[in-house]
Amino acid sequence: MKIIAYSYSDPLLEIAPPASIWKQEIERLYQDLGGRGQLQQLLKDCEVAPPDYLLIQRVEELGDTVQEVCDRLCQIESLGIQLIIETEKANSQQSTVTDLLKLLNEIQQSQHSRRLRKGHARNRIKALPPPGKAPYGYRRGKDRYTLDRSAAPAVKDFFEHFLLYGSLRGSVRYLAKKYGKKISVSTGRRWLTNSAYRGDLEYQNGQVISNTHIPIISREEAAQIDRLLRRNKRLAPRTASAPRSLAGLVVCKECDSAMTVAKVTSHRKDQEYLYLRPISCAKKPKCKALSYEQVLSQTIEGICQDLPVAVAGLKMPDMNRIKGGIGGAIATKQEIIERLPILTEEGILDAETAELRSYKLRTEISELQSKLAQLPPVNLRETAQAVSLPQFWLDLSESERRFYFREFISQIEIIRLELDWKLQLVFIF
Repeated sequence: MKIIAYSYSDPLLEIAPPASIWKQEIERLYQDLGGRGQLQQLLKDCEVAPPDYLLIQRVEELGDTVQEVCDRLCQIESLGIQLIIETEKANSQQSTVTDLLKLLNEIQQSQHSRRLRKGHARNRIKALPPPGKAPYGYRRGKDRYTLDRSAAPAVKDFFEHFLLYGSLRGSVRYLAKKYGKKISVSTGRRWLTNSAYRGDLEYQNGQVISNTHIPIISREEAAQIDRLLRRNKRLAPRTASAPRSLAGLVVCKECDSAMTVAKVTSHRKDQEYLYLRPISCAKKPKCKALSYEQVLSQTIEGICQDLPVAVAGLKMPDMNRIKGGIGGAIATKQEIIERLPILTEEGILDAETAELRSYKLRTEISELQSKLAQLPPVNLRETAQAVSLPQFWLDLSESERRFYFREFISQIEIIRLELDWKLQLVFIF
């Protein structure tokens, strides 16, 4: 019994399947990638020595149109070859042409969908914007996004506010108050992670191509935004935008409860007092509230004493070497891209292959740039020395202090003693 198999793949949409997909032992595999040369060879070989069975994954692999599929199905049946369609479980393996013709409507729909996907794939390779409305702050140009001069300043201001205060909800409120542009918090989060604002294009398949249009934020700002978003994930909801710097950081070790900031005002007086009290203390009597100012003062004192010691004990990799390696890989790939037009002129590559190769290299460069952006931007030891001065913290506003606390502190633990209490700092590294 002689069994052969045929597969077709479009390099714009998919990669060639491995030989292991065939569930039966085959004598020969005919495999096309883009063209139909191997299918023509298969039919010629079958006229000389027809096999008993021909395996395919999908009927539409036999042609680009319904008419082509029908012609080849008739040709295969006229040669007395049994066609087995691996993915058609509903049909018996002894399918006849009549049975297969019932699939023509599905084939037509599939090929229509495939043509659309292929068109989108060609646009991706040429780094054209994906279909749909341009992000707020941009307009659709002929072949790229262009800045919307009336909306782009508002988007830029939104990003700068988030970079300054690290509060998504606060930035959303700021945008509505200053520009009258009301967006939801979820929309604001999408803005912060949208590749378009960084000058890149992200497609439905998740691949990103860098430097396709004018960015609204720089690479350094984008890296800082990503760091702030990762940092805020560790915090309870809404604490990222809380007005007090210790919000969301303090935990009572006696009752294992997070502590919230409570405000108390005197009767007929403007003066207010701030306390930290456990949110859900199960103790009886409950753990006492603590003066916010005292905890803040001890936190600053603890950072100044403990942070340099903690950083000095870290085994940190050579960031300059790592960054140099990634930068070198990016430069190498960029050089290859610049050589592709020369290879096309010399006839070594055809235009379609060169575009496909350029697209692949540009997506790889985007991945490397993403890894580079995730690396720490500053020398941690130098930064620790700079922030270990009490005056540095005392000169900051509460919102600025909140920003820097969360750069270094993961948690502030309140340890209650018999008559007093002390705190212990848990750093993020």
